[in-house]
Amino acid sequence: MSDDRKTANPPSVQAFAILYGGLLVIAGVLGFKLIKLGPILGIGPLAVPGGVFGFLLAIVTVNATAELHGRPVAQRMVFMGFVPLIVSLGLMQLVLALPPAEGWTGQATAEAVFGSSMRLILAGMVAYGISQTLDVTIFTWMRGQPGGGMLWFRATVAALVAQTVDTFIFVTVAFLGVFPLLPVIGGQLTAKAIIWAAAVPLLYLVVGIGRRLDRA
Repeated sequence: MSDDRKTANPPSVQAFAILYGGLLVIAGVLGFKLIKLGPILGIGPLAVPGGVFGFLLAIVTVNATAELHGRPVAQRMVFMGFVPLIVSLGLMQLVLALPPAEGWTGQATAEAVFGSSMRLILAGMVAYGISQTLDVTIFTWMRGQPGGGMLWFRATVAALVAQTVDTFIFVTVAFLGVFPLLPVIGGQLTAKAIIWAAAVPLLYLVVGIGRRLDRA
């Protein structure tokens, strides 16, 4: 590979882009299960979709990309994230629609697990695009502001603001008229804040790995 191509496509960007796309897809798949986190965390009857872990790790990945290569590269990664999401969704719907083989009895289970309604899918897509763009924007803008030299501080502020917007959008679009919204929103925000606190050390690890990849 020429030096020009190495400069245009740093190894960390390539690795993070692959990881980011994979995390988005698996987060969408894992969203079928609600996890009872309240008793584990000691904060009452709190439940979150399993996909929250994948999405928060995706934030770690895109923030590491923004830290190493700037906002334009990270924002492009966010936009390109729609590709694996849409392709995986299309393939999932295709497989569900095709007739099951004789003797296979798992069709009903597959439809129950992976046959999400279009309302949930739309809510997830809209919330993803807006919240991830907001996260990258805040994270990179804060670099030149007071306290912006602290990576954990920038990442935490950006993640909490973006995930607040994400939660309001997703819960409102997905569940308006179905469930009372405020308890669901409050529980989601509490859980995301706690999980993010545990994810912050991973951000330093991913940034360090990225720097080593680019020096290789």
